Amino acid sequence: MHFKLILVFVDDNKTDKVLDAARKVGATGATVINNARGEGINKKKTFLGLNLETQRDVILFLVEEHLSRKILEEIARAGQFDEEPGSGIALKIDVEDAIGVLHQAEEITQAIEEEL
Repeated sequence: MHFKLILVFVDDNKTDKVLDAARKVGATGATVINNARGEGINKKKTFLGLNLETQRDVILFLVEEHLSRKILEEIARAGQFDEEPGSGIALKIDVEDAIGVLHQAEEITQAIEEEL
């Protein structure tokens, strides 16, 4: 079984939407890292020395490669990444090997067979 790692950087107020959307199209779980900070092309403005940045979360999804594109697209739709500049980004990378996911292999295999 081959896996992809989907990394999602999203405003913390959209984390639950993204998680729910990914689960509906085949993601079996995720790791959420709270309170990340990011900068885009333009630095955020400040007011009396306080940053006006929103909190970000980093979400990690380890998914089977055949489901990865569909999950990535659904994450982008739920997070409104293309509609709202600065709302988040998602990317996927190859995973050479993974340990500790054997218990999910049967469930993932069934989902893939249903898709194909």
